[in-house]
Amino acid sequence: MAQWAVIIPAERWATERLFHHDTVTVSGGAGPVEPDDEVLLVVGGEVVAVAHALKADGDDLVLAYLRRAFDEPVPAGELHLDEHDVRIAGVDPAVFRRLAGAVGGSATVAAKKTWLVSVALPIEAQTPAEAVRQFWSHVLELGPAELPTYVWPSGDELAMQAFVLGEEANQDPEEEDDED
Repeated sequence: MAQWAVIIPAERWATERLFHHDTVTVSGGAGPVEPDDEVLLVVGGEVVAVAHALKADGDDLVLAYLRRAFDEPVPAGELHLDEHDVRIAGVDPAVFRRLAGAVGGSATVAAKKTWLVSVALPIEAQTPAEAVRQFWSHVLELGPAELPTYVWPSGDELAMQAFVLGEEANQDPEEEDDED
């Protein structure tokens, strides 16, 4: 089993941050990576996940996530990758173990917390069913780029935070006025 660093394109990374997937596919990235090889996913000079390669058809590389560090990436400077010249590079096993060990996250259920996630939209409608249809139409139309999503740990509503495009976003118009 070999160890690799795979650089994923920025567009693909943006999608990975927004939606939960069990795997990520890198188009045209199969190259020398074999099924069950270990992989560090790298974006912008940082390790964002540890994965293992799956068997795939064609030239695509399919990776199954083992651990993710989407919110706290690990600096990948010791890999000495130039993202403009290389998409896949072999990694020394000791360097791989050190970086993989620094990647947060856990595959175990015990490490997970319960979060409440909400999207609230004021909708004018004649019936509850019509309001629901309009709600889903707005969600599809606006999507994660424009629609704030609110998240808080279960039982701690005062810790509510708004997120837009997977990043924390201030939704208080009074605070925005103070910054100008």
